[in-house]
Amino acid sequence: MSQQQDYKFEGWNALDKNSVKGQMVWQEYEPKAFADDDVDIKIMYCGVCASDIHTISGGWGDMPWPVVTGHEILGEVVRVGPKVKHVKVGDIAGVGAQNDSCLECDQCLKHREPYCDKGQTGTYAGIYYREGPGKGAKSYGGYANYHRAPSHFVVPIPDGLDHALAAPMLCGGVTVYSPLVQYGAGKEAKDVGIVGIVFAKALGANVTAISHSESKKADAEKMGATRFIATHSGKEDDFKPYARSLDLIVATTNDESMPLTGYLSLLRPGGHLILVGAPEKPLPAIPAFPLILNNVHIAGSAIGSPKLIKEMLELAAKQNVKSWIEKRDIKDANQTVIDMKASKARYRYVLVNTANGGKL
Repeated sequence: MSQQQDYKFEGWNALDKNSVKGQMVWQEYEPKAFADDDVDIKIMYCGVCASDIHTISGGWGDMPWPVVTGHEILGEVVRVGPKVKHVKVGDIAGVGAQNDSCLECDQCLKHREPYCDKGQTGTYAGIYYREGPGKGAKSYGGYANYHRAPSHFVVPIPDGLDHALAAPMLCGGVTVYSPLVQYGAGKEAKDVGIVGIVFAKALGANVTAISHSESKKADAEKMGATRFIATHSGKEDDFKPYARSLDLIVATTNDESMPLTGYLSLLRPGGHLILVGAPEKPLPAIPAFPLILNNVHIAGSAIGSPKLIKEMLELAAKQNVKSWIEKRDIKDANQTVIDMKASKARYRYVLVNTANGGKL
């Protein structure tokens, strides 16, 4: 039998798209009805993801307001359903950007839940559709004091991994890690470029950091990049010295004006450019000949499955992989959203709930 709930679910509610201006409201909300396979987490840390900003600004379209964002959730398990076996009350666990799926289709059975044939339920602003007491309810994220999730998407946090550093890995980290693994980083793909910040080093790849300016060069080198490419203007001259030098590029940027043709020129024949960022506007047009004559490929990749998140966290603990974060008190979530939108983060804000045991 599951434990009884003696706490309220409260969090920073975005009531409309003006919330991105620092107008979220702290108030109570009703989570999905508790199911036999559910877990409640007392939130200690929650990373702030660019997806949160795109959501509460309305940049990705209108939302089922109110919305509580945050899908890099880490904290203490305080309630488990009778069908839950892999975590128990008192464990430290996390939830990434996915909260549910059908768990029955070919994709789900192959540990590819983000690509569920019936569609995934996001950790916030999603609707639960699986049969059970929570069917039809809305999902609420981690800018809050508690989070309720189906246990399939709850991942134990390995011992020895700093909890604040682990939180951003649950979405931001695994979103990069997933295509790195899929496309053979460190194996078939020896030379890997990252438009953004680096996770590939731990997989044994030679890492090239790619950025629009030199401002992040020193940071990239500290993170393990062996080469840095600055794409100042996005024109051919920026890329020409490095042509055909990479096997794989993972682009984390949300910039709709990203120099796609330039990125493609960096790839060797057979190479892949994988988009994991999601700009609010259409991407630049791409001529056909650079694709055809160079045998290069553009693809996309979503978040990672629970299995992949677990694997990534174990690798991070083993190899002492660390996120670069700035902690912010969850009371300051509105200012944090404003600063995130202004691109002030270096490189991830993490909201800390000190009342729940988080450490600033």
